[in-house]
Amino acid sequence: MKLQFAMDTVTTEAALELAAAAAPHVDILELGTPLIKAAGLSAVTAIKKAHPDKIVFADLKTMDAGELEADIAFSAGADLVTVLGLAGDSTIIGAVKAAKKHGKGIVADLIGVPDKAKRAKEVVALGVDFVEMHAGLDEQAEDGFTFSTLLDDGAASGVAFSVAGGINISTIASVQQSGAEVAVAGSAIYSAPDVGAAAAELRAAIV
Repeated sequence: MKLQFAMDTVTTEAALELAAAAAPHVDILELGTPLIKAAGLSAVTAIKKAHPDKIVFADLKTMDAGELEADIAFSAGADLVTVLGLAGDSTIIGAVKAAKKHGKGIVADLIGVPDKAKRAKEVVALGVDFVEMHAGLDEQAEDGFTFSTLLDDGAASGVAFSVAGGINISTIASVQQSGAEVAVAGSAIYSAPDVGAAAAELRAAIV
């Protein structure tokens, strides 16, 4: 299972600092949506230049203009780009077209999708590389949210999936047991006193 670091900061400088500390221990460096909105896709280029050996993940959460937005991100250096699972099929197909042009990949983020397992099958059939079983920060704060639901949805989907939202040292083993191909950790790493040590601890928990 790969380890993905979601850098939910808002400046390129902060992202470069976080990436430098965590890179030895993670496989995928994710530029969060707030970072891309605040700093632009030049942040993607900067991270890819600094870490050419890492998979750079641009979390665009595209809802429309799939081909155009994905093409711009891939041109900036992204290896993976997200499109929302809630988007129309034509948007997802467009993003996949751009990915094929660049030899890169599309991930469908299923945040907000009611039936994640069902939609996962549909979007993989449209050509996305894998889906992200994702509970956003707002959803995690809602009454009744349970992390296990994400894992159950992933296992039920029968397709390649990642898990994002609530991953830390106490939950990462269950993520691997669910069959996830990627565990996406954010605050468990970037909020830690020692970013590198936190990333290393999560890496060590993956067997």
